[in-house]
Amino acid sequence: MKNKRKDVYNLAEEIQKFDVVVVGAGPAGMTAALYASRANLSVALIERGVPGGELVNTADVENYPGFKHIQGPDLANEMYEGTMQFGVVHEFGTVTKVTPNEGAHLLETDMGKTYQAKAVVIATGSVHRKLGVPGEDKYAGRGVSYCAVCDGAFFRDKDLRVIGGGDSAVEEGTYLTQFGKSVNIVHRRDELRAQKILQDRAMANDKIDFTWDTVVKEIKGDDMKVTGLAVENVKTGEITDVEADGIFIYVGLIPNTEAFAELNITDEEGWVITNDDMQTTIPGIFAIGDVRQKKLRQISTAVGDGAIAGQEAFNYIETLNG
Repeated sequence: MKNKRKDVYNLAEEIQKFDVVVVGAGPAGMTAALYASRANLSVALIERGVPGGELVNTADVENYPGFKHIQGPDLANEMYEGTMQFGVVHEFGTVTKVTPNEGAHLLETDMGKTYQAKAVVIATGSVHRKLGVPGEDKYAGRGVSYCAVCDGAFFRDKDLRVIGGGDSAVEEGTYLTQFGKSVNIVHRRDELRAQKILQDRAMANDKIDFTWDTVVKEIKGDDMKVTGLAVENVKTGEITDVEADGIFIYVGLIPNTEAFAELNITDEEGWVITNDDMQTTIPGIFAIGDVRQKKLRQISTAVGDGAIAGQEAFNYIETLNG
């Protein structure tokens, strides 16, 4: 009996209590933490990696107000320093479970820590979708990449293939031309989905060409690395083998909502559903940024979400306090 009481006592001691816990330190999460802490709330910012989210993997940012041009990691660092100025507590870990309890939500992490918060802000972002073809997992890190900024320098004077046709594929394809000998963008349609300015830059670049109406069927390689692709023309059905030294994949995003699946706050694809105040259907639980069901996922929209959530968390806590 004594041991049981000791265990209960220790568990209570291990629970860290905050007014607000923000899960994820991308632009959205950092902004929410900034606004909530500036409102004199106690705030924990839980992040499993380097603060900045996808900013850390972004080469050039030129569509964020206030900066004509800035490197992604530099902007992430600027945001982080601003976030921490009002006493935000930065915690390392991955949230694995959230147990709702009005005014006292519990969050468990893979670091063995438990947090209690009056308000929770989910800002876990998303990850790159995989093609799901043979060879993709086998050659991950051996010629297959999802991050041009991270891995581009390893492919100097190489022939590269970029899979996708949206903003990320075209922008990162252009970025890769500073390293690769050639960059071929493989797209399943006959026109790109990327912003016009990004398309124009890519099409004006002598190192970039395009393969239209084509999907990847298999990623091929030897015992050490990628050597090429098997691709299929979606109109003719013809399958062709093409050579490649590196393959960069940008075919969409998957929300990081595994830890919140039991809360029933997501749509069928896993994106968290909120109202315009970033509120989910659970009182005191908010969602912001790339993890939220929305049309446009940009740094500026993430920051806007974060500002709203930080203020709404304050308003919600005020209602709890009467």
